[in-house]
Amino acid sequence: MALHDRWVQERKHEHYYKLAKKLKYRSRASFKLMQIDDRFGIFRDGDSVVDLGASPGGWLQVAKGRVGEKGKVVGVDLRYIRPLEGVTTIIGDITEDSTMRKLIETFGGKADVVLSDMAPNIGGNYSTDHARSVDLCMYAVAVCDRILKKEGKLVVKVFMGDMLGPLLDELESRFKSVKVHSPDASRETSSEVYIISKGFLSSRNVKLKDISEEEKKPEFRAKGGNI
Repeated sequence: MALHDRWVQERKHEHYYKLAKKLKYRSRASFKLMQIDDRFGIFRDGDSVVDLGASPGGWLQVAKGRVGEKGKVVGVDLRYIRPLEGVTTIIGDITEDSTMRKLIETFGGKADVVLSDMAPNIGGNYSTDHARSVDLCMYAVAVCDRILKKEGKLVVKVFMGDMLGPLLDELESRFKSVKVHSPDASRETSSEVYIISKGFLSSRNVKLKDISEEEKKPEFRAKGGNI
């Protein structure tokens, strides 16, 4: 990267970092979700939202602010999330069946929106990190298959790589519209992109009573935390 380009990128990163501090958002990533919502219309007043990989809570703040007092927002993460007014949080690993059950029980209904800013613990091998990133996206898809309403929406983060195509195929089999997007608040040097899927078809919706059976034959087993 040229020196000027690096300077521009660092200034951009500093801008969103300072703005997050000024506006009391817990993460500069909050602006990524705002920009995605502004462009694609993710949230409506009164929506019910699940946020996977929610710590430290920046996306929860944005989601709650945009769905309003009548909306419901539940966040899940391996790490503790400091309380937010009007938001329910769950500590757990969404790759574990017990956490999936707890999410379903806590949410108590169907969601209008599923969000995932999950990312794997970076191991230094890009191909492996990319594959784990795709696996985490598939866990978000598994959540959609269980609790997302028909015509619902999904926003997931993924690292670019050769498995992006098969992931898009999976999403296109479940949603009417699937778009890949990089919000302005993302670093230009980052390999992350966001996939915005709208119009959930519900054709593969999994019945809640089937979860105990799936424990015996789990569909996915990749592990990952958040960065």
